[in-house]
Amino acid sequence: MTVENKGPLPGSGTNRVPLSRQRRAVLQYLRGQAAPVTASALAQVCALHVNTVREHLDALVDDGLAVRERSNPSGRGRPAFRYRARPPQESPAREYAGLAAVLAAQIARSSADPRRDALAAGEDWGHLLTAGQTPTADPREARTRLLDLLEEIGFAPEADADVRRVLLRRCPFLETAREHPGVICGVHEGLTRAGLAALGVAPQQVELLPFAEPDACRLNLGMTGQTDGEDAAERPTSAGTPGAHR
Repeated sequence: MTVENKGPLPGSGTNRVPLSRQRRAVLQYLRGQAAPVTASALAQVCALHVNTVREHLDALVDDGLAVRERSNPSGRGRPAFRYRARPPQESPAREYAGLAAVLAAQIARSSADPRRDALAAGEDWGHLLTAGQTPTADPREARTRLLDLLEEIGFAPEADADVRRVLLRRCPFLETAREHPGVICGVHEGLTRAGLAALGVAPQQVELLPFAEPDACRLNLGMTGQTDGEDAAERPTSAGTPGAHR
């Protein structure tokens, strides 16, 4: 089975845990710079202490999201480090695209139920990415944290105000998803289910529609028979309800 719709743009991703809100903000500021900048210059833009910014920058370099390089020598003293955001196509995780294609083809060819196995693999991935995180009683916050996770993986999500209707503008494994949508998109749905279940105490629906838009896949998120305003203490703590396949 293949997909003809254009769908999202190619993207890249990693299996890192989501960034903290402050570190994510530093990364966004860094991405907005026209040229590599020093930690001091970025600290002024971010309105943070330079040591705090330097700590975040070093962590972003370790995660493969930023690059550290020496400035050109100028006068006495050691040249300062400058930092730039790493473009998605430079991500080391891009090297795994070929492996994903091979594994997807193997599952599609040999599994008795490719979608079931893909969902299970995605759920395992979601559990790994959210390990050690504290769930929130606020369902909207859980959805927001899920979006942070999806962005770090490389989906470039865009959500409405309630974080219920989400457009996934990029796909880390787009070409393989076109060829084996039941497998790759199943993995992504399983990841989304498990991630949302781990980040929130209340069950929420997940509906992942592949290539539903001319330039994106669509992800629908929401409560199961409840609204965000209800008392969290009355909500059951069970896994997310399955939705449509991606």
